[in-house]
Amino acid sequence: MLIDIHVHILPEIDDGAGSLDEAVEMSRCACGDGISAVVATPHVISGIYHPARETILTAVCRFNSVLRENDIPLEVLPGAEYRLEPDLPERLTRGELLTLNDSGRYLLVEMPSACVPRYAGRIFYELLLRGVTPVIAHPERNTMLVKEPSLLYDLVFRGALVQVTAGSLTGVFGSGAARTARLFLEHGCVHFLASDAHSAGGRAPVLSDALKKAGCFLSPEKAARLVSGNPRRAIRGESIETAGLLFK
Repeated sequence: MLIDIHVHILPEIDDGAGSLDEAVEMSRCACGDGISAVVATPHVISGIYHPARETILTAVCRFNSVLRENDIPLEVLPGAEYRLEPDLPERLTRGELLTLNDSGRYLLVEMPSACVPRYAGRIFYELLLRGVTPVIAHPERNTMLVKEPSLLYDLVFRGALVQVTAGSLTGVFGSGAARTARLFLEHGCVHFLASDAHSAGGRAPVLSDALKKAGCFLSPEKAARLVSGNPRRAIRGESIETAGLLFK
C-alpha cells in the first residue's frame, strides 16, 4: 500500500491540477498505481501562491466528497509545500501553517531551485525547537545541492528529513537529478519518495517505477519504507525510522 506525501492535486489552487476533471483523473491514476492515500500539498510562496490553511482544509474535504461520489478509493489528506522563508517559525507559532495531514509533526519545505539560503539551518533549527520536523522537498533538483551534496548531509545530521521525487530516480528531471537522487539514497539521506505530481500526464502521481528503481540501490525493505512505512508514520505524526536511526 503506497502513500504519496507530495501531490499538487487540489484543483485551481496552484500550478497543479487545472480543473476538477484533471484532479479526478490524477486520483484515478494514483489508484491505478497502487497508491491508497496522498497528501495534497499546494504551493505556499509569498507573493505567488498563498492559500490559507483553512482554505486547504476546506478544499481537501470537498475533493474527498467528489472522490466518494465517483467511487474512487483514494484518501486525500491535507498538507502544503512551503517555500523556505525567514518567517516560517513565526507563522508556525501563529497557527498559520499546515503540517502533513495536520498532525503537527512534519512540515514540507521547498528550497529555492538554485540555492540553499544562508538562513536554512537557523530556520530548520527553530522549527525543530517548536516540535516540527522539516521535510526538505526534492533537494536533488536544487542546483547548489547537486554541486555540494554535503550541504544536505549537514541538514539531515541536524534533524531535517528528505523527500526525493520519484521522477528524479526514473530520469524525468535529467541525468543530474537522477545521479544526485541515487547519491542521496546510497548515503541514507532519503526518508520519503513522493511524486510531486502536477497533472495526470507527464508529472502524474506514480510511485511504483521509482520504487523499483530504488530497489536497485537499497534492500527491498528499505525501498518500501520510503513509499509506505515512513509516509504512514508521517501522516500519523509518529517518529520516522531509517538506517537504524530514529528521527524524532
